[in-house]
This record gives sequence, structure tokens and C-alpha cells, in this order.
Amino acid sequence: MSTERSPLLLLPGLLCDQVAWAPTAALLSEFDCRVPAWGSLDTIEAMADHVLATTPERRFALAGHSMGGRVALEVLRRAPHRVSHLALLDTGYQALPDGEAADKERGGRAALLARSRAHGMRAMGQVWATGMVHPDRIGTPCFDAILDMIERSNPDQFAAQIHALLGRPDATALLSDVRCPTLVLCGRQDTWSPLSRHEVMAARISGAVLSVIEDSGHMSPMERPEAVAAAMRAWLARPAVDVPAPEVSS
Repeated sequence: MSTERSPLLLLPGLLCDQVAWAPTAALLSEFDCRVPAWGSLDTIEAMADHVLATTPERRFALAGHSMGGRVALEVLRRAPHRVSHLALLDTGYQALPDGEAADKERGGRAALLARSRAHGMRAMGQVWATGMVHPDRIGTPCFDAILDMIERSNPDQFAAQIHALLGRPDATALLSDVRCPTLVLCGRQDTWSPLSRHEVMAARISGAVLSVIEDSGHMSPMERPEAVAAAMRAWLARPAVDVPAPEVSS
């Protein structure tokens, strides 16, 4: 892929903004790095449509972190001919499970939302982000930057994004159809989106490269930007594959 300011879309996760990608993007300055904002969008599908509608170039490289990885897969489902490269970081691909697991996830997210409304976003973030990062990051400037980022959002945006995640589409069948160069990346200590899930994703995508970031939790682009940028640069150097645009029926 050409490195002459090629578009590189960096999709953020739940309650994340451009700061989630900033340390890694700064190390990839040869690319035209862009981080969309989700605003009040409340479905993964609407987020994917937003990405496509606000990117004028025909083709672009696409990296999604956490919830952004799910959005990236939905972009690929909608417009595979526009995605030259795909990177999935600390994320997942399955829909909300049935039964007790679904009840547990709904309850956990509802409790965090209730805390954000009662005590504020930063107080909620103190609880939530503690389990998101490597234990060594707690209390560091990196951790403070995560809390600052969470505080820039509000409970209504949090509720919209929770709605999106609880209604997330299943991308299991899509993985075997991916044809573009793909990077699957995960922090070794990511307990939110564990390495085992990424091993399955990488095995299901033909030619995917699995990169494990040592000494990192879920927020790998902020926690270990040098390692993440190195893995992404190698991924972006792989030649793109032409995927024909779908035929439009008359």
C-alpha cells in the first residue's frame, strides 16, 4: 500500500475519542489518520453507515479498537470493495449471547450507566477503567488520560453506545469472507476482550496475522503505542487485494 498520506480510519471504542488513538497515530504520521466521533449514534450499523458516508475516498485502510472493531466489521460487510486493509484490536465478533450470559452483560452495563448518572462519568470511569488496563497503568498519566476521555462524554452518549453494543450484529459468518490483509491484535493482559477470542478470529480469517502486545490490557493503542504502531506499519505494508464492487441491480 502506498504511504503517501493514504487514508487510515481509526475507529474508537466505547466512550473513546481521538485521544484513544492519538499515541499510536502520532507514530504513523505518514498516513492520513482520521478518528470519527460517534455522537448519539446508537447502533453498530448506524456507526458503519457514518464511516462510509463521511469518507469520500473510494478505498481506505480501516482499524477498529474495541467497539470500533465491531463497527469495522460492519463497514466491511457493507462495502468490502472500499476496505484495502482491516485491523481488529481488542475486540469481538459475536452477537449478544443468550440466557444467563446476556443477563449478566446487560446488568453490568446497566450498573455502570446508573453510576454515571448518579456520580458522574469520571467516578464511573474509575471503577470501569481499572479493569480495562494492565495493573501497572493504574494511577499513571495513561490512566488519567483514559479518565479524562471518559469524562468528556456524558451519560446519554454512554446509554446510546451501550444500546449499540447490546444490539451488536453477529459477524461470525463474515470472517471467512474477508479477503483484504488483516491484522488481529490483542493486549496479552486484556481481560475484557481476551486473547483466546482473537486467536479464534485470526484462525477464521484467511491470511490474518495475530499480534500479541505484551504488558498491555484492553487499551493497547494508549498503553503500548510503539508496539501497536509497529504491528500496524507491517500490516499496512502488505499489498492490497482488489475486491470488485457489488453489482447494482436495475
